[in-house]
Amino acid sequence: MQPTLLILAAGIGSRYGGLKQVDGMGPGGAAILEYSVYDAIRAGFGKVVFVIRKDIEEAFREKVGSKVEGKIEVAYAFQEADTALEWLETKPHREKPWGTGHAILSAKDVVTEPFVAINADDFYGHAAFQLMGDFLRTDCAPDRYGMVAYQLGNTLSENGAVSRGVCEVNAAGLLTDVTERTKIERFEDGIFYIDETSARNPLDDNTPVSMNFWGFHPTVFQELEEQFRAFVLENMDKPKAEFYIPKVVNTLIENGKVACSVMTSDSQWYGVTYPEDKETVQGALAAMGTTGVYPESL
Repeated sequence: MQPTLLILAAGIGSRYGGLKQVDGMGPGGAAILEYSVYDAIRAGFGKVVFVIRKDIEEAFREKVGSKVEGKIEVAYAFQEADTALEWLETKPHREKPWGTGHAILSAKDVVTEPFVAINADDFYGHAAFQLMGDFLRTDCAPDRYGMVAYQLGNTLSENGAVSRGVCEVNAAGLLTDVTERTKIERFEDGIFYIDETSARNPLDDNTPVSMNFWGFHPTVFQELEEQFRAFVLENMDKPKAEFYIPKVVNTLIENGKVACSVMTSDSQWYGVTYPEDKETVQGALAAMGTTGVYPESL
């Protein structure tokens, strides 16, 4: 069975200041997520599912969907603030959806095979898709998930602080913990994250970090539903609370329900957290087109 690519593209992009999911980055105007689709097809994926919001559906289908339909099977799932809350009689008031775990749960009716879940606005590179495609076809199981980790030094922005999931991996190559660290930045004396006390804490360039490149068996949806219900009930009065996928995976590991294989990539990651990042990404993609890593126009 061919695995599925699930692209989380419902984010509002508040720091970036626009709908960066469909912003042209490649030499021919291709969005970053089009490179992910291209790499997934080369790695043997059979379907792509886009998780979007209803209010961006028309623009998304026009600018992205129309380009990839015919190259791979395409489906859509929709993440709204009330998605997956049919069981709750009185819905909490929220303007935004509930985060990455909620986004994946939104696709439960259209994903029935092992799948990789990724961010729409992150460039991961072909090697990551090949690693994950092989894992999903051969090793993925109800009790075995996977992730591709990147070296922290290859994932930073030159234009400000970023958030990363800092990973702990044991000698067997299994994930033991992933902790979200915010305000990570490179300074003259090294890489540091700023904690809640405003203290600077050092991190090594080679620290493995999660960039939300997760491989799952479809039985994960049942686990997501259970944890999401509990999360909602605990956070009814917190309109900014988010249900993050690393927390879901951590809980399953702690409870002994799953093991998560960590595959490492030493590739350079590219993403657009700030508007100023766009020029860097465009230059990198143009160079890869010139050298033949990708077609000059997807």
